[in-house]
Amino acid sequence: MADKLVRPDKILVSSCLLGERVRYDGGDNELLHPLLLQWKREGRLISFCPECAGGLSTPRAPAERVGSRVLTKEGVDVTPQFIDGADQAVELAKAAGVKVAILKARSPSCGSGAIYDGNFAKRLIEGNGVTTDALTAAGVKVFCEDELEELARFLKED
Repeated sequence: MADKLVRPDKILVSSCLLGERVRYDGGDNELLHPLLLQWKREGRLISFCPECAGGLSTPRAPAERVGSRVLTKEGVDVTPQFIDGADQAVELAKAAGVKVAILKARSPSCGSGAIYDGNFAKRLIEGNGVTTDALTAAGVKVFCEDELEELARFLKED
């Protein structure tokens, strides 16, 4: 008999995807996808912004990941704040028993699979955000907002 996936109860979600105005420019990336709205109605979503949790203000200077560091467009190193936010995301996930997350694509914190290249030219490279790397290392499966159907299949029991 095939092993069945255990359906996780809670899903960690980037706050900006839930309409919270925490983006670097003070905006949001509200996502009104039917699956996300369903999970919200079910009370399964835990909203979290690692950049705000790490102490960065809203609005704030845009930042991109350059190797293991995160720099603003002006060259200010904000790596400690990004690491602090990522560590808090991991602690929250552990405390809530979170096994999956929906994080903002291309973000220096939350991007998965592709992030901006660090030159502020909107060019993508292969890579993950700081929080995605930390959550993945802690055993949390990360999906971006473009992968909700894939997440729904992942959550279904065999």
